[in-house]
Amino acid sequence: MKKLVIMSVMLASSFIYKAADAQVRVNLNVNLGSQPQWGPTGYDHVDYYYLPDIDVYYNVPNQNYTYQDGSRWITSRSLPQRYRNYDLYKGYKVVVNQQKPWTHAANNRASYANYKGRQNQAILRDRNNTRENRPDKHTAYNQGKEGHGRNGRDQRGGRG
Repeated sequence: MKKLVIMSVMLASSFIYKAADAQVRVNLNVNLGSQPQWGPTGYDHVDYYYLPDIDVYYNVPNQNYTYQDGSRWITSRSLPQRYRNYDLYKGYKVVVNQQKPWTHAANNRASYANYKGRQNQAILRDRNNTRENRPDKHTAYNQGKEGHGRNGRDQRGGRG
């Protein structure tokens, strides 16, 4: 009888362990499918894109934009009217994995000023499985403890 109880407990605990293991694996890369087709290729996880041409942040998980209107930061599902002609597919996007990156707007503007006007970034819509669509040695990286990109290192932008 004692052996039967012990075996039953072991069997039950193995089912619990397997169920917990499966749950952890499901939640690891939630962000993969939510990036817009105009986003840059080569990133497993993205919190925000910074659009240096128009000084706007796009929140990938929440699918909304944050932009400055006077001294206030506005969050909206769409870009303001003044950017109606901006082409998201052509403009350069910098990956920024940090909370509320607009609180560091002055630093971001200075750090990413050289990306303004660039249109040479591979985007998800046009991706294929070639090596040239992956970030390379010219990739810029975040400083500090911000989010992590595909190589386990902090990443800000795509190719330079």
